[in-house]
Amino acid sequence: MTIALALHLLATLIWVGGMFFAIMVLRLAAGELDPPIRVPLWGRVFQRFFPWVWMAVIILPLSGYWMIFSVWGGFAGLPLHVHIMQALGLIMILIYLHIWFAPYRRFRIALSNSDIPEAGKNLNQIRILVTVNLIIGLVTSIVGSTGRYW
Repeated sequence: MTIALALHLLATLIWVGGMFFAIMVLRLAAGELDPPIRVPLWGRVFQRFFPWVWMAVIILPLSGYWMIFSVWGGFAGLPLHVHIMQALGLIMILIYLHIWFAPYRRFRIALSNSDIPEAGKNLNQIRILVTVNLIIGLVTSIVGSTGRYW
């Protein structure tokens, strides 16, 4: 249980913290750069951050279900906050998969073709979806950490 919880917390901190940094810090700082510099910068950021998100997308459900079955013996006895956390987590994963297979794929193609306007258009879609995921991730973190006290 301790290992599962530690893995769950680390994966959450990496994913949600990374999104917070990207949206609240890096986006604002990079916004001052001209598109031919800003857009490739984001390409390098995604190249380095998205493997960590893939790790989180794998570890979070595995560690979560590990805890569900080791602590509560399955889904029947789960408290409400765990059901909410699970649903929100699955929504986050689906949003990330959409980012990866749709706007990020188009972003990479446009960037490799030096089509900065098209890459920028897809970057904006990624920004919107990451912002949504950040909000869901923060809510999920609050639910997960306070739910046992409801």
